[in-house]
Amino acid sequence: MPYVTTEDGARIFYKDWGGAGSPVLLSHGWPLNADAWDAAALFLAMHGHRVIAHDRRGHGRSSQTWQGNEMDTYADDLACLIDTLDLQGLTLVGHSTGGGEVVHYIGRYGNDRIARIVLVSAVPPFMLRTDGNPEGMPVEGFDAIRAGEAADRSQLYRELADGPFFGHNRNHDISQGVRDAFWLQSMASGHRGAYECIAAFSATDFRPDLAKIAVPALIIHGDDDQIVPFEIGGKRSAGLIAGATLKVYAGRPHGLPDTDRDRLHTDLLEFIEA
Repeated sequence: MPYVTTEDGARIFYKDWGGAGSPVLLSHGWPLNADAWDAAALFLAMHGHRVIAHDRRGHGRSSQTWQGNEMDTYADDLACLIDTLDLQGLTLVGHSTGGGEVVHYIGRYGNDRIARIVLVSAVPPFMLRTDGNPEGMPVEGFDAIRAGEAADRSQLYRELADGPFFGHNRNHDISQGVRDAFWLQSMASGHRGAYECIAAFSATDFRPDLAKIAVPALIIHGDDDQIVPFEIGGKRSAGLIAGATLKVYAGRPHGLPDTDRDRLHTDLLEFIEA
């Protein structure tokens, strides 16, 4: 299996599908891995694009390091992958936590290799409520996720899959197979990495990173997202990225790569090829 090795010796697994077309890099949400993007990766590769999807450190087939489970290191790992593959004219696509990872990459490394960026149900600009971010969510909600991760992570992942992640608790039509795949990918994450990533996606302030985005940006968010509420996530990010395009999926949940595959694939392809 293909890996890149980072400066601290972590091995980052990645998939590299398709041909010589313009490259697209897909970054997954917590606590999943590159498999969460398989449907989109297949679709884009079959339309001529080179598609790369990686497992974030602490997730899937990548190293389960004790240290480095925070956004600075995630962005540095992404830079290692992009540089090793010498990707140019790249479209960055991030779902949920992956949205934070890709904007933090631009914040740390700039726009030189990037042609455009897409944020899907993404955690920026800043999820946690603080004195400087009163629009955020109370820390107690994230503490509850941490408690679930520590006490019975398997049950936590099952409850997320059967409840708010796909909107199954609101009668959104999502198969048992998709919910099982969420649980399986989640259980492949490292316990330490998954626990620490909760702080990474919730307590990182991405507002300075959004201000540095100087490429076309598309923001896609469901307005019934129970994980990253639209008012906290996509709506605010669209106002902080110069010239961003916002597409609101009315009544749709958080897990759009599965719940709204066809629509999302069409929107991604249209934006990439515009």
